Amino acid sequence: MQYLLFSSVRDELATQAQIVAGPRRDAGNFCDRQQPPNFPRPGGPTIRPMPPRILVACFDQSGQKLPAEQANAQSFQTLMPVQFLDNSLVRSALQRGNQTDIIDTGDSYGHIYRYARVIANPESKTIEGVILIGESIAPQESALNILLIVLLGTGGLVLLGAVAGGLFLSHRAMQPARLAFTRQQNFIANASHELRTPLTFLCANTEILLEERDYLPPEDVTLLEDIQIEATHMAALANNMLTLARLDMGDVKQHHEHDILDLTALAESAVRQGKALADQRGIHLQAEGPKQLYMIGDQILLEQTILVLLENAIKYNRPDGQVVLRTAQANDTVCLEVQDTGIGIAPEHLSRLGERFYRVDKARSRAAGGTGLGLSIARGIILAHGGSLLFASQPGQGTAVKITLPAMNAPLHDTGE
Repeated sequence: MQYLLFSSVRDELATQAQIVAGPRRDAGNFCDRQQPPNFPRPGGPTIRPMPPRILVACFDQSGQKLPAEQANAQSFQTLMPVQFLDNSLVRSALQRGNQTDIIDTGDSYGHIYRYARVIANPESKTIEGVILIGESIAPQESALNILLIVLLGTGGLVLLGAVAGGLFLSHRAMQPARLAFTRQQNFIANASHELRTPLTFLCANTEILLEERDYLPPEDVTLLEDIQIEATHMAALANNMLTLARLDMGDVKQHHEHDILDLTALAESAVRQGKALADQRGIHLQAEGPKQLYMIGDQILLEQTILVLLENAIKYNRPDGQVVLRTAQANDTVCLEVQDTGIGIAPEHLSRLGERFYRVDKARSRAAGGTGLGLSIARGIILAHGGSLLFASQPGQGTAVKITLPAMNAPLHDTGE
């Protein structure tokens, strides 16, 4: 549109420049007209009057402006902006032929479209001078501004409509997926819940039978011990799946207890509970840190998280190794770090720790009774409490897992996965 509007301006200025040049009686008189612009020439058509906002100036072959007398300024407007009389366009026209540009006068004329027409002697073909003619393009710019506003407004409305339509369609398209996901989570939760009761009875009955192992054939005792191990493993898996289903549905985040807890006391309690397993493997447990690091949370869930981390630190440690639970407070957060002297984890596995059913060493994890869900549960519980779980490890040197939670005097915040 700008090209079309300015093309019409250029054509108008070219026509006016040709009128100004007009028929000449002698050389060097290219910018002189003895008659007014609308005076009828003998034997020719009437010259139309020049529009009131058109500016005209004449320059010689060296680019210097002609005096008013020589240019017959009585026929032209004499009050011209200084910027219009700048001869840079004239010099360019003398070198390259007819030229155009747009300048800003900064006054009532605003932007002016200038056209420099080179005048040559028809007989000698030499350049006599340049006619510089210009016109304000304020009306064209106003039309372009209106068009720009209309296009932006229309484009904005179309974009908003596209976004709204896309959201509506995506919402409708995702409804079956959301429904399927919800049904899947409900199924997992219900199935895990229903499996817990028979597995509990199976484990209990197996223990009762094993109490009478002295009266049973050895092969039956071995069979019952295998049943007990697998039933215990399945019960742990069912409990973990139920916890994960609750985490996915937001039940843990929305309905967990909000008790005032001492993080150091939780660490010491976890050390006491894990001592038997540690002694069995020759691991030394130790809790360090100041007393009374208070926070708000669910004691059962946080104890479960700490025990998961402590159990991993013991299982994947070296004989005669060490596991230290350190607590500390930094600004508005309390921290618990579980550090071991175990086999460590390669860097390529650190980013995937916490994924469900992901195990660094599948064979060893299975032999140790792991399912690959413990860290996922721990991470979900910590996130539900507004905290974070970070891993740091060096192969052959050990692993450190750091839990960061809001202190009791800090505002609780919700951290998404």
